[in-house]
Amino acid sequence: MNSKERVLRAFGRIPGLPDRIPIQFDLCRTLTDTFGRKLGIEPDYALSYYEDLTYRISANEIRTRMGSDCVVVGGTVRTGFVPESLGGSVTRNEFGMHMEPTALYVEVVKCPLDAVETIADVEAYPFPDPDAAGRFEKAKRDIDRFARDYFVIGDVELSLFELAWHLTGMEKYLVGMAMEEEWVEALDARVERWTTGLAVQLARAGVDALWFGEDLGSQTSTLISPDQWRERYKPRHRRIIEAVKKVNPDIVLIMHSDGAVAPLIDDFIEMGIEVYNPVQPNVPGSDPAELMMKYGGRINFFGGIDQQRLLPKGDKSAIRAELERRARILGARGGYLMAPAHIIQSDVSPETVEYMIGVAKGLGS
Repeated sequence: MNSKERVLRAFGRIPGLPDRIPIQFDLCRTLTDTFGRKLGIEPDYALSYYEDLTYRISANEIRTRMGSDCVVVGGTVRTGFVPESLGGSVTRNEFGMHMEPTALYVEVVKCPLDAVETIADVEAYPFPDPDAAGRFEKAKRDIDRFARDYFVIGDVELSLFELAWHLTGMEKYLVGMAMEEEWVEALDARVERWTTGLAVQLARAGVDALWFGEDLGSQTSTLISPDQWRERYKPRHRRIIEAVKKVNPDIVLIMHSDGAVAPLIDDFIEMGIEVYNPVQPNVPGSDPAELMMKYGGRINFFGGIDQQRLLPKGDKSAIRAELERRARILGARGGYLMAPAHIIQSDVSPETVEYMIGVAKGLGS
């Protein structure tokens, strides 16, 4: 059984159970470079339009050699685009966001629409073209190389809410929503067109799944009310899904949201989402037994391994116990793609990463 079949069985797309629970993982640059040296593979970085997504869509040869059953592809910057240096470590990306790397992530330190006041301001903003030359060259090469043997996920994270507020700043955007300012709807419409363009292009390129994504939750609750999300974003998600289903009716739909977003899972299912990610541990509504009781058989789970505390500590007995528990509860009858709940960061040792993968590959076999 190859990796592609293993994931398709786990997600119920072909009959039978997988021979073991499939796994997926993403590595930060430090870990990618480390394992690239160890394996003798030069990492093929694909610079994303949003810097943190770079490590989702890069180094597929390294991750498959390490044991991943999935590869991830996505849109890059357009041909010829080079981030503009603004002094120190700050650069301006294709969206005009000022980006500064930190120890774990790359953060937006200035938003291009932080002074937006009117629809005209939104219309004057030079939004990137999702169909720009070169944006999917790397994705198509990886699909050609890996699609026969591995499950290919097309990444279109920062789909709606999150991209919109990254363009204005969260406070500006949330106040605009609360005050029902007209520019918010205009901005949301432009973001929807961008994400639709990315998703349709990846569907045409031949991905097996599309990974939509918003971080809609905090550690304790949703960032906006479920009713606000249903009114403002759910119809837009439906339109995007309709567009990609016209290209490939069989494409698997994944929804990502960090945080405590359990109140939205029924909505995800209603929209046609088949896989919920990242099943973030340690937040309300994410207990695996509770999730299986409420949603088992209605949606598949992808993620669930804590990389806030569990993996950075490197406690092997605790890691094994947690992976075995997740596998037993979420994956006993299929329906589970095991993965850390986020890109594994540099606070996790290479030895811990290898141990986690080794344990995961022995589960459910």
